[in-house]
Amino acid sequence: MARARFRHRILRFLLFAAAGFVLLTLLLVLPLRWLPPLTTSFMLQNLVEQGSLAARVRYDWQPRAKISRRAALAVMAAEDQKFLDHSGFDFESIRKAWQRNGRSKQVRGASTISQQVAKNLWLWPARSWVRKGMEAWFTMWLEICCPKVRILELYLNVAQFGPHVFGVEAASRQYYNKPAASLNEPEAALLAAVLPNPQRFSVRNPSLHVRARQTWIRVQARRLGDELPAARWQ
Repeated sequence: MARARFRHRILRFLLFAAAGFVLLTLLLVLPLRWLPPLTTSFMLQNLVEQGSLAARVRYDWQPRAKISRRAALAVMAAEDQKFLDHSGFDFESIRKAWQRNGRSKQVRGASTISQQVAKNLWLWPARSWVRKGMEAWFTMWLEICCPKVRILELYLNVAQFGPHVFGVEAASRQYYNKPAASLNEPEAALLAAVLPNPQRFSVRNPSLHVRARQTWIRVQARRLGDELPAARWQ
């Protein structure tokens, strides 16, 4: 009898813990359907890494109506061309990355834009199974709670485009001295070209690799144009 009561208490505790975790997740994710995040995990980590009381990051949230559609198409072309079609995970790309990484010492990911939003908002950059599991959990809830265009809007506002520069508005002001609404096609493509590694790749001094990637992104973005009509972005 005592053992049965103990098992019942453990089960009840686990159920309450699971329900609490789901509720906490909803409290973190659901408001982002309408409200901009005040900051992100990656921004806070960047401040800590600067190690100074004067540390700061450039971050200026803008609604999608004030972000050039060219920027949206460029990041989709660069990071996740199936973004509008999948439910948060590109399983075919994951399979290919798994096979490729098994043959190569250079590890390459297959994260979707939704996964990158989840990681930037709440997690940390170091690779681990724990982080990937948490990333998958938050990605699932982002896709449940937010429309695709909202997730893309979040990504454009929280992605890192350079040292201490977060979001396309801050990046556009920093590198082009103009608002994100005024970005032209080459500028949007160059910003998107540094996204895989904004600490290594530079918008201000782009390498030949970044320039080649910029050209490729422009071609791909034009191809994706019909998938994100202007009316849907506004």
